[in-house]
Amino acid sequence: MTALRKSAVCVLGTGLIGGSVLRAATAAGYRTWGYNRSAAGAQAAAADGFDVGTDIAPVLSRAAAEDAVVVVGVPMPALESVLSDIRLLAPDCVLTDVISVKAPVLATVRKHELGGRFVGGHPMAGTAESGWAASTAELFTGAAWAVGVDPGTHAESWTRVARLALDCGATVVPVVADEHDRAVARISHLPHVLAEALAVAGAAGGDLALGLAAGSFRDGTRVAATAPDLVRAICEPNASALLDALDDTLRLLTAARASLAADGVLGELADAGYSERNRYDTLDRWDITDIRPGDHDWHERLRAAGQRGGVIRRLD
Repeated sequence: MTALRKSAVCVLGTGLIGGSVLRAATAAGYRTWGYNRSAAGAQAAAADGFDVGTDIAPVLSRAAAEDAVVVVGVPMPALESVLSDIRLLAPDCVLTDVISVKAPVLATVRKHELGGRFVGGHPMAGTAESGWAASTAELFTGAAWAVGVDPGTHAESWTRVARLALDCGATVVPVVADEHDRAVARISHLPHVLAEALAVAGAAGGDLALGLAAGSFRDGTRVAATAPDLVRAICEPNASALLDALDDTLRLLTAARASLAADGVLGELADAGYSERNRYDTLDRWDITDIRPGDHDWHERLRAAGQRGGVIRRLD
């Protein structure tokens, strides 16, 4: 089990999230190396002492030779090309990803006939900055890391991916792809859209408004500082679920506006928002301790546990 725990990790795409995986896995004692399409990004990683190159062929050939866990950290538009290389050079490696949507990734992986060793992943961590320079070994400390338990997921592959997430400092949340995407549309992708709208609406008040802006505006627009192309790459592949979340939000805002126009009050929105924020702050993330990968119905049992707020903090 010790050899399994500290197996090799190959990261493809060393931006903020992939770079942080590379740093955290290295700090945890894994043998690591990586690939980055941008020469500047690869050189920056190399200058910090990490083995990152711009030629994907030798990187994946080494992954195949060392039975590495391959972590895909490229944006969704680049996934097809990277999976083609993996299928050619490292088709038998355990494969995971850190892309912010899961159903489109899973479909693309299966299209490339790589589903047998694939375990979807998504660490719920980040900053408004991007690139290798923004990555840190501590980014995932205490963060939730979604690990897929979709039907057909291989138990040993799942264990290796979950153990990597735990060793990077995260807490594992078992989830299936479609439910993941519906959830993150509301707590990750919708906040990006709302932050952009708030930034535009606030700036419409001119320099006086921006000069008076303090914590609520700063915190509400934090992720609007994310590069626009990255926002599009995060949100647009999850368009269907994001549309549902936007429709619900627009209904809430429309009701609040109508109440304010008619009676000068915000109606129920302020009370409901306060209550749900308190629910978030006090959510009981209980430990899943009685389900082992490979047990009968383990996929469905872990899925159900994750739906009820269960998490995994350690693997025996």
